[in-house]
Amino acid sequence: MTLAVHIHRLATRDHTLVQDLRFDVAAGHTLTLMGPSGSGKSSVLAAIAGTLHSVTEGSEALQFEGTVTLDGRDLTKQPTAQRGIGLLFQDDLLFAHMTVAENLLFAVPAGPKRERLAAVAQALDEAGLAGFGARDPATLSGGQRARVALMRALLARPKALLLDEPFSKLDAALRDQFRAFVFEHLRDSGVPAVLVTHDAADVADPALVVELGRAG
Repeated sequence: MTLAVHIHRLATRDHTLVQDLRFDVAAGHTLTLMGPSGSGKSSVLAAIAGTLHSVTEGSEALQFEGTVTLDGRDLTKQPTAQRGIGLLFQDDLLFAHMTVAENLLFAVPAGPKRERLAAVAQALDEAGLAGFGARDPATLSGGQRARVALMRALLARPKALLLDEPFSKLDAALRDQFRAFVFEHLRDSGVPAVLVTHDAADVADPALVVELGRAG
């Protein structure tokens, strides 16, 4: 499974954010997009996910010229829900009215109930949260919530995963631990991933880095 992105131009009406950008990400690998605020990092993720309609730069909607393909299938004109791409943000976005287990179960594709519950139990175990399923998300620490959010994203069985500064709101000790946890699970999941950050410590693979917003 390979994610291939070609951005000819990503722009507002009067300003080009990203131009002539190409990259491929193979299964189980993570490409890191780096750059300062305003360089277009998150807008590139929106172009891949097909959510540009909900992204603005100032008050202007963004325009995308290019292609996004996943395992050879052209997703460029596909709606977001049909792309099979998962998203993980710096905010964990757990459902406050659900337990931890219910949050995870929500993401598991339809199937026999026993298998879906087993998938949730396995995810909790892998996240080091066995026995936390009945807990309210509000009772978890920031690091625990972040792990639940990642496992929820992976339980949906995405064909690719996009991560928008997922470590930025964690303190230094948690950030290092969670970063290792994320990279291990991304490798094991076998899905291509694109991670946005401004911190060089967040780079998953030094050979897979694209820097945006650099002069020259």
